[in-house]
Amino acid sequence: MKQPLGRPRDDRVDRAIATATRAVLAESGYAQLTVDAVAARAGVGKAAIYRRHTTKQQMIFAAVLHDLEIAPPPDSGSMRGDLTALLRDIAVNLTTPPAGVVPGLLADVHGDPALAATFVSTFVAAERGCVEEVLDRAVARGELPRRPDPAVVHALLLGPVFAWLFLLQEDPARLGTVTAALAEAAAAALSDVAPG
Repeated sequence: MKQPLGRPRDDRVDRAIATATRAVLAESGYAQLTVDAVAARAGVGKAAIYRRHTTKQQMIFAAVLHDLEIAPPPDSGSMRGDLTALLRDIAVNLTTPPAGVVPGLLADVHGDPALAATFVSTFVAAERGCVEEVLDRAVARGELPRRPDPAVVHALLLGPVFAWLFLLQEDPARLGTVTAALAEAAAAALSDVAPG
Protein backbone atom coordinates (compact mmCIF):
# COMPACT_ATOMS: atom_id res chain seq x y z
CA MET A 1 0.00 0.00 0.00
CA LYS A 2 1.38 3.36 -1.03
CA GLN A 3 1.71 6.07 1.64
CA PRO A 4 0.28 9.51 0.78
CA LEU A 5 2.81 12.23 0.16
CA GLY A 6 3.19 15.13 2.56
CA ARG A 7 2.04 15.42 6.10
CA PRO A 8 -1.50 14.47 7.10
CA ARG A 9 -4.16 17.15 7.14
CA ASP A 10 -4.66 18.70 10.58
CA ASP A 11 -8.30 18.73 11.73
CA ARG A 12 -7.46 21.56 14.13
CA VAL A 13 -6.67 23.78 11.15
CA ASP A 14 -9.97 22.79 9.50
CA ARG A 15 -11.87 23.71 12.67
CA ALA A 16 -9.94 26.98 13.07
CA ILE A 17 -10.74 27.98 9.48
CA ALA A 18 -14.44 27.14 9.89
CA THR A 19 -14.68 28.99 13.20
CA ALA A 20 -12.85 32.01 11.80
CA THR A 21 -15.06 32.03 8.70
CA ARG A 22 -18.22 32.09 10.80
CA ALA A 23 -16.80 34.87 13.03
CA VAL A 24 -15.72 37.05 10.11
CA LEU A 25 -19.08 36.51 8.40
CA ALA A 26 -20.89 37.64 11.54
CA GLU A 27 -18.69 40.74 11.80
CA SER A 28 -18.24 41.75 8.17
CA GLY A 29 -20.99 40.06 6.18
CA TYR A 30 -20.82 37.83 3.14
CA ALA A 31 -19.68 40.34 0.53
CA GLN A 32 -16.93 41.84 2.70
CA LEU A 33 -15.41 38.57 3.91
CA THR A 34 -11.86 38.02 2.64
CA VAL A 35 -9.60 35.00 2.77
CA ASP A 36 -6.95 37.27 4.30
CA ALA A 37 -9.27 38.14 7.20
CA VAL A 38 -10.16 34.49 7.77
CA ALA A 39 -6.51 33.42 7.65
CA ALA A 40 -5.54 36.10 10.17
CA ARG A 41 -8.41 35.18 12.50
CA ALA A 42 -7.65 31.43 12.21
CA GLY A 43 -3.93 31.95 12.71
CA VAL A 44 -3.05 30.14 9.50
CA GLY A 45 -1.57 31.13 6.16
CA LYS A 46 -3.72 31.63 3.08
CA ALA A 47 -2.04 28.55 1.58
CA ALA A 48 -3.57 26.39 4.31
CA ILE A 49 -7.00 27.68 3.31
CA TYR A 50 -6.44 27.20 -0.42
CA ARG A 51 -5.23 23.62 0.14
CA ARG A 52 -8.68 22.92 1.56
CA HIS A 53 -10.93 25.23 -0.48
CA THR A 54 -10.30 26.41 -4.02
CA THR A 55 -12.52 29.48 -3.64
CA LYS A 56 -13.77 31.79 -0.92
CA GLN A 57 -17.31 30.59 -1.64
CA GLN A 58 -16.32 26.94 -1.07
CA MET A 59 -14.74 27.95 2.24
CA ILE A 60 -17.94 29.72 3.30
CA PHE A 61 -20.11 26.79 2.20
CA ALA A 62 -17.95 24.38 4.20
CA ALA A 63 -18.16 26.59 7.29
CA VAL A 64 -21.86 27.38 7.32
CA LEU A 65 -23.81 24.74 5.40
CA HIS A 66 -21.74 21.63 4.88
CA ASP A 67 -21.44 20.80 8.57
CA LEU A 68 -25.09 21.34 9.44
CA GLU A 69 -26.46 18.18 10.99
CA ILE A 70 -29.42 17.46 8.76
CA ALA A 71 -31.40 14.40 9.82
CA PRO A 72 -35.05 13.40 9.63
CA PRO A 73 -37.06 14.62 12.59
CA PRO A 74 -38.14 12.02 15.14
CA ASP A 75 -41.35 10.22 14.22
CA SER A 76 -44.17 12.21 15.81
CA GLY A 77 -46.81 9.66 14.89
CA SER A 78 -48.50 11.88 12.31
CA MET A 79 -47.67 13.46 8.97
CA ARG A 80 -48.69 16.88 10.29
CA GLY A 81 -46.39 16.52 13.30
CA ASP A 82 -43.52 15.31 11.15
CA LEU A 83 -44.02 18.17 8.67
CA THR A 84 -44.08 20.68 11.54
CA ALA A 85 -40.77 19.35 12.87
CA LEU A 86 -39.25 19.20 9.36
CA LEU A 87 -40.26 22.79 8.62
CA ARG A 88 -38.78 23.88 11.94
CA ASP A 89 -35.51 22.19 10.93
CA ILE A 90 -35.57 23.86 7.50
CA ALA A 91 -36.09 27.24 9.16
CA VAL A 92 -33.16 26.61 11.51
CA ASN A 93 -30.93 25.61 8.57
CA LEU A 94 -31.76 28.87 6.79
CA THR A 95 -31.41 31.12 9.83
CA THR A 96 -28.30 29.62 11.46
CA PRO A 97 -25.81 31.42 9.18
CA PRO A 98 -25.42 35.17 9.78
CA ALA A 99 -27.80 37.48 7.91
CA GLY A 100 -27.10 37.77 4.19
CA VAL A 101 -24.98 34.63 3.95
CA VAL A 102 -27.58 32.28 2.46
CA PRO A 103 -28.71 34.64 -0.34
CA GLY A 104 -25.10 35.59 -1.13
CA LEU A 105 -23.96 32.00 -1.20
CA LEU A 106 -26.92 30.92 -3.34
CA ALA A 107 -26.11 33.65 -5.86
CA ASP A 108 -22.56 32.31 -6.05
CA VAL A 109 -23.76 28.70 -6.26
CA HIS A 110 -25.55 29.55 -9.50
CA GLY A 111 -22.36 30.95 -11.00
CA ASP A 112 -20.02 28.11 -9.97
CA PRO A 113 -20.84 24.65 -11.35
CA ALA A 114 -18.48 22.88 -8.92
CA LEU A 115 -19.99 24.64 -5.92
CA ALA A 116 -23.49 23.98 -7.27
CA ALA A 117 -22.75 20.26 -7.55
CA THR A 118 -21.42 20.19 -3.98
CA PHE A 119 -24.46 22.14 -2.74
CA VAL A 120 -26.89 19.74 -4.42
CA SER A 121 -25.03 16.58 -3.41
CA THR A 122 -24.73 17.57 0.25
CA PHE A 123 -27.19 20.17 1.55
CA VAL A 124 -30.07 19.64 -0.90
CA ALA A 125 -29.68 15.85 -0.88
CA ALA A 126 -29.68 15.74 2.93
CA GLU A 127 -32.81 17.87 3.19
CA ARG A 128 -34.47 15.89 0.40
CA GLY A 129 -33.70 12.67 2.28
CA CYS A 130 -35.55 14.09 5.29
CA VAL A 131 -38.56 14.90 3.11
CA GLU A 132 -38.52 11.36 1.70
CA GLU A 133 -38.40 9.85 5.19
CA VAL A 134 -41.37 11.92 6.37
CA LEU A 135 -43.37 10.98 3.26
CA ASP A 136 -42.50 7.29 3.59
CA ARG A 137 -43.68 7.32 7.22
CA ALA A 138 -46.96 8.89 6.14
CA VAL A 139 -47.45 6.18 3.51
CA ALA A 140 -46.60 3.44 6.03
CA ARG A 141 -49.15 4.89 8.51
CA GLY A 142 -51.81 5.02 5.78
CA GLU A 143 -51.99 8.83 5.79
CA LEU A 144 -51.00 8.93 2.13
CA PRO A 145 -51.96 6.37 -0.54
CA ARG A 146 -48.57 6.77 -2.23
CA ARG A 147 -45.47 8.87 -1.88
CA PRO A 148 -45.74 12.14 -3.80
CA ASP A 149 -42.74 13.50 -5.67
CA PRO A 150 -40.24 14.43 -2.93
CA ALA A 151 -38.80 17.28 -5.03
CA VAL A 152 -42.24 18.91 -5.30
CA VAL A 153 -42.91 18.49 -1.57
CA HIS A 154 -39.43 19.84 -0.75
CA ALA A 155 -40.16 22.93 -2.86
CA LEU A 156 -43.60 23.27 -1.24
CA LEU A 157 -41.99 23.32 2.22
CA LEU A 158 -38.76 25.23 1.52
CA GLY A 159 -40.14 27.87 -0.84
CA PRO A 160 -42.39 29.75 1.59
CA VAL A 161 -39.75 29.73 4.36
CA PHE A 162 -37.14 31.05 1.91
CA ALA A 163 -39.56 33.69 0.65
CA TRP A 164 -40.45 34.76 4.20
CA LEU A 165 -36.83 35.24 5.17
CA PHE A 166 -35.09 36.45 2.03
CA LEU A 167 -37.64 37.87 -0.39
CA LEU A 168 -40.24 39.38 1.92
CA GLN A 169 -37.65 40.01 4.65
CA GLU A 170 -40.18 39.31 7.37
CA ASP A 171 -39.35 38.84 11.04
CA PRO A 172 -37.51 35.53 11.64
CA ALA A 173 -38.95 35.51 15.17
CA ARG A 174 -42.37 34.78 13.63
CA LEU A 175 -41.16 31.66 11.83
CA GLY A 176 -42.70 29.36 14.45
CA THR A 177 -46.16 30.62 13.54
CA VAL A 178 -45.35 30.52 9.83
CA THR A 179 -43.99 26.97 9.87
CA ALA A 180 -46.98 25.71 11.89
CA ALA A 181 -49.37 27.21 9.33
CA LEU A 182 -47.31 25.81 6.45
CA ALA A 183 -47.28 22.33 8.01
CA GLU A 184 -51.06 22.43 8.41
CA ALA A 185 -51.55 23.56 4.81
CA ALA A 186 -49.03 21.05 3.43
CA ALA A 187 -50.56 18.15 5.38
CA ALA A 188 -54.02 19.09 4.10
CA ALA A 189 -52.80 19.44 0.53
CA LEU A 190 -50.93 16.14 0.59
CA SER A 191 -53.87 14.33 2.18
CA ASP A 192 -56.09 15.53 -0.67
CA VAL A 193 -53.84 13.88 -3.28
CA ALA A 194 -55.93 11.25 -5.04
CA PRO A 195 -54.56 7.73 -5.35
CA GLY A 196 -52.84 7.21 -8.64
